[in-house]
Amino acid sequence: MGRYIVRRLLYMVVVLFVVSAITFGLMHAVPGGPFDREKALPPEIMANLEKRYHLDDPLLVQYGNYLYDVFIPQFSTTAPTLSIEDDALLKFNVGGIYVNWMNFGPSFSSRSRTVNDIFRDQLPISIQLGILALLVAIIIGMPLGILSALKQNTIFDYLGMSVAIFGVSVPVIVLGPILIWIFGVLLKVLPPTGWGTKPPFLLGFLPTDYSWEGFWKYTIMPAIALGLGSSAIIARLTRASLLQVVREDYIRTARAKGLRENLVITRHALKNSLIPVVTILGPMFAALVTGTFVTELTFGIPGMGRYFVTSITNRDYPVIMGTILLYAFFLVIANLIVDMVYAYLDPRIRYD
Repeated sequence: MGRYIVRRLLYMVVVLFVVSAITFGLMHAVPGGPFDREKALPPEIMANLEKRYHLDDPLLVQYGNYLYDVFIPQFSTTAPTLSIEDDALLKFNVGGIYVNWMNFGPSFSSRSRTVNDIFRDQLPISIQLGILALLVAIIIGMPLGILSALKQNTIFDYLGMSVAIFGVSVPVIVLGPILIWIFGVLLKVLPPTGWGTKPPFLLGFLPTDYSWEGFWKYTIMPAIALGLGSSAIIARLTRASLLQVVREDYIRTARAKGLRENLVITRHALKNSLIPVVTILGPMFAALVTGTFVTELTFGIPGMGRYFVTSITNRDYPVIMGTILLYAFFLVIANLIVDMVYAYLDPRIRYD
C-alpha cells in the first residue's frame, strides 16, 4: 500500500503539470489581455504594466517562472518580506530556515491582494459548502437507495425514486431561488443570503462558530440546494448496486443458514454494494467544491465562485491558474482516498 500511495503521488505531480500546461496555453490563446479595457490604455502605461507583471516575456519563460514560484520551495535564513511578490500559501520555519512554498502570484484585478490572499479568505468557505453538500447527499441518498432496494416495487420505492428524479431534474439555479422565496421571503425562518462564518478558520478551513445564529442557519438552504442533485445520483446507484448484490449466491447462503435479515443486509450485502457508491464520492466531492460557483452567486456566499467567474472575464491569469490547479489537486487526492477505501470494503482488493 505504501509504494502504491507514493506512486500515485508521483502521478499527481504529472497530472498537475499537464493541467497547468493546458490551462496556461488556453488562457493565452484567448484574444485579449488582463489590462484591455473598453477605453484603451496609453501605450506607455500598457508597457509598464506588462513589464511589471513580466507579461512581456516569452510564453515559455512566463510558464517556467510560474512553475518555479508555485512548485519549488524557497529557502531563506532571513524572515520573508511582506511584499506581494513574496507572498506564499505555505510559510514555516524549520530550525531557523524560512520556507516559502506555493506562491501563486498577484491578482491582476485585485491589485492590493494576492491570489493566496483570496484563497485564504474565500476558498475555505467553498470547501465548507462542498463538505456540507456532500453530507446532505450521503444522508439523503443512501437511505433512500437502501429503502428503495429493500422495498422494491412498493410505494416506498416509487417515492424514493421520485425524489431522486426530482433532484436530478431541478438544477441549483432553479432550486435555490425557490428555497429563498419559501424559507427566506414567505416564512422568514432562514436568511436568504450570506454566510455565517468569517476568517480566521480553524485548521485553515473549519469555521470557529458553530452556533445556530452564527453558522447553521445560513448553511441549510445552500447545502440542500447543492447536495440534492448528488443525493439523487447516490440513491439511484445505491439501489441498483444493492439489488444486484442481494441476488448473489452468498446472500442466499447466508439466509439459508438462518441469519436474521438485518444482519444479512448490514454485514454482507450493504458493505459490498457500497463499492460503486464510494467510487463516485471522490469525484463528487471535487465536483461539489468546484460546483459551488452558481450556488454562491445565488445565495450571496463570499466564496471562490465570484472571484473565479470574474477572473475569467477579466483575464486574471494567476487566479484562473491557481484555482484550476487547486481543484485538480482536490480531485486527485479524492480519487486516492477512494482507492484506499476500496481495500477496506473488499479485502480481496490489494495494491502492490
